[in-house]
Amino acid sequence: MTVYFIGAGPGAADLITVRGLRLIERCPVCLYAGSLVPEEIVAAAPDGALVMDTAPMHLDQIVDEMVKAQDAGQDVARVHSGDPSIYGAIAEQMRRLDALGIDYEVVPGVPAFAGAAAALKAELTLPEIAQTIIITRTGMKASSMPQGEQLEVLGKSGATLAIHLSIRNLDYVRRALEPYYGEDCPVVIAYRATWPDELYILTTLADMKQAVREAKLTRTALIFVGKVFGETDYRDSDLYNSDYSHVLRNRGKKNRAEA
Repeated sequence: MTVYFIGAGPGAADLITVRGLRLIERCPVCLYAGSLVPEEIVAAAPDGALVMDTAPMHLDQIVDEMVKAQDAGQDVARVHSGDPSIYGAIAEQMRRLDALGIDYEVVPGVPAFAGAAAALKAELTLPEIAQTIIITRTGMKASSMPQGEQLEVLGKSGATLAIHLSIRNLDYVRRALEPYYGEDCPVVIAYRATWPDELYILTTLADMKQAVREAKLTRTALIFVGKVFGETDYRDSDLYNSDYSHVLRNRGKKNRAEA
């Protein structure tokens, strides 16, 4: 048997990969993070499948279900939200499975920041504005940040930031980033990106806390910070520039003759 760690995507049921959905459709055991995975996705499990919401379960209980499936020779669809490689807590599960000799595979999914960017019709890497995306979070009660990964350090880059799990830490976000981005830097609060009740708030570092308070958001929100949002004064990339040649496209005959 095999345990398949499957990324279900950011929220919309049709944003799961074809591979992930086909695995769910055939696995007789489906363990899913119920607070973040749409019910429509796990509804694809086969008739008679064991479908369990792991939100109220702890790690030992989850692994016990995988062991039971192994004893029964049954494949497991372990469904996480977004892409399981980002804040998916799969490493600790895979470590347990390694110790138990249980096979597993990982199936990637659409991460929340990509789903939100698509809904916003935003490119996160504009020429000469930002060419780097940093996916991060802030330290809270449950988990501190490793040394060197605090916003005061990452903010020096000026990159587009996708800050997870920090909607209750906005005072710190502003205080850490204002010296590098400025109080008028564009901010997008993406609440439940791609879900039916999704909400996007376009604001600034200075105003984001008030905007979030007015919207009464307390969880399940991603914070984008960066100059790419709303920016229109940027040069075209060379990718489709008619005067720029590369291995897959030569310049026109006129330009070649002039050269």
